[in-house]
Amino acid sequence: MRRSRKSSPLPVRNGVSPHSVLLPAGPWPTVLAFLCERFPQVAAQTWQQRMAAGEVVDARGNALTPSQPYQPGQRVHYYRQVDAEIPVPFQETILFEDDHLLVVDKPHFLPTQPSGPFLQETLVTRLRRRLGNDALEPIHRLDRETAGLVLLSKQRDSRGRYQALFRDQQISKTYEAIAPFRPDLVFPLIRSSRIEVDEAFFRRCEVAGPANAETRIELLEQQGAWARYRLQPSTGRTHQLRVHMAALGIPIRQDPLYPQDQQRALDDFSAPLQLLAWELSFRDPVSGEERRFRTGLRLQSPGGEA
Repeated sequence: MRRSRKSSPLPVRNGVSPHSVLLPAGPWPTVLAFLCERFPQVAAQTWQQRMAAGEVVDARGNALTPSQPYQPGQRVHYYRQVDAEIPVPFQETILFEDDHLLVVDKPHFLPTQPSGPFLQETLVTRLRRRLGNDALEPIHRLDRETAGLVLLSKQRDSRGRYQALFRDQQISKTYEAIAPFRPDLVFPLIRSSRIEVDEAFFRRCEVAGPANAETRIELLEQQGAWARYRLQPSTGRTHQLRVHMAALGIPIRQDPLYPQDQQRALDDFSAPLQLLAWELSFRDPVSGEERRFRTGLRLQSPGGEA
């Protein structure tokens, strides 16, 4: 499953882009039978209701019916729904805006984009509704647990030029983190390793092989057993900073996944991960200006609360 906007015949609805799925080869007699098997958490009656409302369509925008014959290779577009979505009681803050770019401080616990049980309670959905701009898209992502700077593109025509900043490593990213202090580690240091998907799909781990992730780590201050660190990744692997810090034996404070999975309720907002996207700097590919943005958010002090 993947979300598809550019080729979707369905418009953005209430700030949320439609989703799509490409039908694989298989024995299903109808599209409905496939959808029910592919997404068992959605009842057949719900799919039937969506079809009756014209919310499940083919690539040409033709509404699909419950008896629609299955055709491998067909792309089906639909709106995803989340029942009883958990509200995130923290607000994003707009720091900068021009004709092409939006810079926002994302709070802890707010996903950047719709995923899993979060649809309306995401940064991009909130901002689309708030600004009335359905073309708004994040240029990069932060984990739900991570707070700080996020860049968003306001126009499709210039979006690729900003995305290239991250793809071509033409943007400087600086984070801050609170983590344990280890007197045997000498800073600054470079952590370079290969990061791949763990056995648990939602986690990442270091494995043998050529490095695909690199982070520069600097000690900023120490207070007893805890310290504040500056992290500067030159690559952008999923969970890279969290994996690298845990691998060094200094896992980021209040990390629910590293070094081990500690399940927390989705509505538990009591212990935010102490990781903050602190600064982004780059040459604007549209205006040519040198840009430098810093977050207005703060982490806890190493010795206690914020």
